[in-house]
Amino acid sequence: MPGNARQWAMREGIFREEMSRPKPIYLDVCALQRPYDDKSYYRIRLEAAAVELILTQVKSGMYTMYRSPVHADEIAANMNEVMRLDLQLLLQRSGSSAKPQIKDADALEARGWQLAAAGFGIADAFHAAYAEALGADLISCDDDLLKKCRRCTIKVWYGTPLDFCQKERLI
Repeated sequence: MPGNARQWAMREGIFREEMSRPKPIYLDVCALQRPYDDKSYYRIRLEAAAVELILTQVKSGMYTMYRSPVHADEIAANMNEVMRLDLQLLLQRSGSSAKPQIKDADALEARGWQLAAAGFGIADAFHAAYAEALGADLISCDDDLLKKCRRCTIKVWYGTPLDFCQKERLI
């Protein structure tokens, strides 16, 4: 069902179950930063538009976007003050804290370190571990991260913002 038809059906109450339980998603910092990247490249323009579309759907209540301490650490290290403040505000306003949803913090930490040992960078390992623990789709623009997710058989759906929009029929 196309995105507009799905939104209409949700407004009309046809998908009541979906309305009462928004789908969990987890955008890593690479995806969140995509709208700030140089849009002279076609791929970046497309991914930036897809991220904006996803964020619009988060605001409409279709999805719950989770934030984790990994987001806070990565964003705090960003030298671009405008981007840093914008992303902090975005996550504060639109992102739901992952901490209350995590049932087993020790298992999450162990999984993060397991992924790091398998070749993921520390931040990427814990982004993937949080997405798994939350049962959330992992959205990233980082080709290396997505390749590692494929190699390590991450237990949730993962892909680019464009892949997500196509899967969800938002475009």
